[in-house]
Amino acid sequence: MINFSKIFVSLFFVGYFPIASGTVGTLVSLMFIFLFLNYFSIFTITIFFILVSIASVIFINIYSDTIKKYDASEIVIDEFLGVLFIIIFYDYFKFTNDLNMFIIIFILFRFFDILKPFPANWIDKNVKNAWGVLLDDIFASIYCLIILFFLHAIL
Repeated sequence: MINFSKIFVSLFFVGYFPIASGTVGTLVSLMFIFLFLNYFSIFTITIFFILVSIASVIFINIYSDTIKKYDASEIVIDEFLGVLFIIIFYDYFKFTNDLNMFIIIFILFRFFDILKPFPANWIDKNVKNAWGVLLDDIFASIYCLIILFFLHAIL
């Protein structure tokens, strides 16, 4: 089970990239999502998000317990879920072509994931389990969505 957990939480070993694994994980996640955006409905993407979130909680806990480290840098499934959460609302904020939108999403998500404004910073420091790993990225997604909705409204 640990081998599957390692593969799952690292997005098939993307998380083992030696430099900026979170950034690489976000980039690979967005490229994967970009390829399949036109083939799946928002409902299907939402169901997929929920299922992967549940699996992530289980496998992050297994992996973290095994390596005795919380929020290891090779865990990048949280970046995948963060950008997937943004895509659930894609039709509501899209204001330019898909490629430009994905570049904007990448930049905004990484900015908020690195900056970790409240409550993401509090969660990152105080929730020492799989939920903490996932929720700080979900809050980065929420901040990203707020900016995207604002940009959509003014453009």
